[in-house]
Amino acid sequence: MEMVEGDGRSAVSSVRRHLRWSNPVVQGLALCLLTFAVVLPSFCHRLLYSYYFIKSLYLDSMSDQALAESYRRGQDAQRFWQGPDSDPPPGLSGSAGKNRRPELLVIVVTARRTEGRDYHYLLQVMQRLAFLLGVCRGRGCAEVLVCDVESGPRGNEDVSLLEKRFRVVHSSRDNPGRVQANINTFEKEKRDYVYCLRKGWEQLEPMNVVVLEDDALPRFDFFPVIYNLLSRDFSSRSLYVKLYHPERLQRYWNPEPYRILEWVGLGLVAGSILLWLYSSRMQLSHYTLHMLFFTLYVMAAAELLGRHYLLEARRISPQLYAISPATECCTPAMLFPGNASLRVADYLDQEFCIKGRAKDTVLYQVARSARGERAHSLEPNLITHIGAFSSVRANPTHPRLL
Repeated sequence: MEMVEGDGRSAVSSVRRHLRWSNPVVQGLALCLLTFAVVLPSFCHRLLYSYYFIKSLYLDSMSDQALAESYRRGQDAQRFWQGPDSDPPPGLSGSAGKNRRPELLVIVVTARRTEGRDYHYLLQVMQRLAFLLGVCRGRGCAEVLVCDVESGPRGNEDVSLLEKRFRVVHSSRDNPGRVQANINTFEKEKRDYVYCLRKGWEQLEPMNVVVLEDDALPRFDFFPVIYNLLSRDFSSRSLYVKLYHPERLQRYWNPEPYRILEWVGLGLVAGSILLWLYSSRMQLSHYTLHMLFFTLYVMAAAELLGRHYLLEARRISPQLYAISPATECCTPAMLFPGNASLRVADYLDQEFCIKGRAKDTVLYQVARSARGERAHSLEPNLITHIGAFSSVRANPTHPRLL
């Protein structure tokens, strides 16, 4: 009996010893519980691109707020462009000397929207460009070309407000006999894109080209980042540089191999710092296990928080923007260094686009298969995609952010 009681006391003592706060396992469990069940949920439940975001509580209200803000900007932009004429900043009037090749041409591709016209996406984008060009103070950041690809009889009302201040081309006027009735939406979108690329080169022969869709709102550091990209060696060897990738697709847990490497690297660096802080207070008996724990801890925290929010820290300086291999989806903002815009137009001309094989997919496949061609993506995004209503695809009754 005494032996049984002794064994019982020994077992209880062993459990207590393992559950003591000084036990690294207990400390690790407590840290994970505090981080993943208390701290991160408390701070991240309103962050749109975090795993902790509570869609049922916040998605509708945040979407409505974003629509209201875009509507307000659109109305402000309409009043701005309806106002009296003023001296336009460099690049607006289309008065650049014909013998001077601009270092950068920004082409804005636009078409009339059947829905969401009151948001005036094109006017928002052009107002932002006007402001950014004005900040250049006569240095001439870029020339601007509005490429109107509307083929319907009503025309594009917003373009008519811009013709006195911007260089504007119209595909319907240049190709009045062009028949596109039997062309699917994706092929028409591709042909319009090719037309704008070639028209920009024909008119100005720019040294570099940026193409924006009319719902791609440039951020305030747009031109400094573009010129920083063009100063880097890789740009001269690039077919294109994507300036936008959907935020919801920017997570670490992704098929893109470089993101896995970035994720592991972040875990190793931040985990090493945490291990150093921990070892300065506690004696370590299993260094490798501790290092593995802190690495996985940081990786899990970063993914649950959201890679998008970590990328935002790079906006401190244009030099901190990261370049990575190109991703497939979406082309609302693209940089074509040198004469790459002409090569892209030729590549696109050789392909026929259908659902599941739109121009972004074609470009991605060309960059991967064509000899000597490379393509890249910029992170974080250099534009904000404000288009809740598409000009070429079916629109939901109530657009949402996700």
